[in-house]
Order: sequence, then C-alpha cells, then structure tokens
Amino acid sequence: MKRYGIIVAAALIAATGLTSLAARSEEPRLGDIKRTHLMKEALSVPGREVVQVRVDFPPGVVAVRHSHPGEELVYMIEGELEYRLDGRPPVILKAGDVLLIPHGVHHAVTNVGSGNAAELATYIVETGKPLLTLGR
Repeated sequence: MKRYGIIVAAALIAATGLTSLAARSEEPRLGDIKRTHLMKEALSVPGREVVQVRVDFPPGVVAVRHSHPGEELVYMIEGELEYRLDGRPPVILKAGDVLLIPHGVHHAVTNVGSGNAAELATYIVETGKPLLTLGR
C-alpha cells in the first residue's frame, strides 16, 4: 500500500509539472523578458479582446522577431527600446513615447539603453489566439 501511495504521488507531481509546462508553452518565452499580465477582457466587437501587459527588458535583451493576432499599442514607461518593424526603418522609443504596431506585422525589440526598459503593451487581438507568434 505504501508503494502504491508513492506511485500515485509521483504521478500527481508529474501531471502537475506537465500541466504547468503546457500553460507556460502557450506563449513563447522571449529570453529574460518579464511579462506582467494586467488585464484581459472581451470587447464589444465580436471575436476581439483587449490584453494589457507590462513588459520589462533587462539591458541588452532582444525580443526576437514575432507578431500578434491584432494591433499592439506601446507606451514606454522607462528606458530605451529599439523597434524593428518589417518594412519600416528602426525607431528608438524613450519614456513617454508611443507606437502602434499593426495587425500581423513582424517586429523585433532590443533594449538599447544602459538600464531596465519597460513598456505598457495593449493588444487588441482575436479572441482565443496565442498572443504572440514567433517570426519565421
């Protein structure tokens, strides 16, 4: 009986770990970037939701080329980030600057400052789709 209990406990621990891994893998990790999810709400437009996230970038960190299933509105909180959107010249944003990233446009972001950089990212996206898809 004791052996059975150990096997059940091990199975539960393994299942919990797999569930946690599956939850984390819904959104690809982008290096050492810290994402703090602030809100997620349905909109009055069918099939759309708003997601708001604080994104912190340590010095030198790069968010590799990716896209979103809707628009992203960026408000810079602190630091300096270089945005490279497909089809546009690179732009550097500083605290107080804003940027609109259109639906599906691939982009990469690099912290080009000497300290932490942070943005408030507001996404207006298709409901139920992954918030982030890595570029090809």
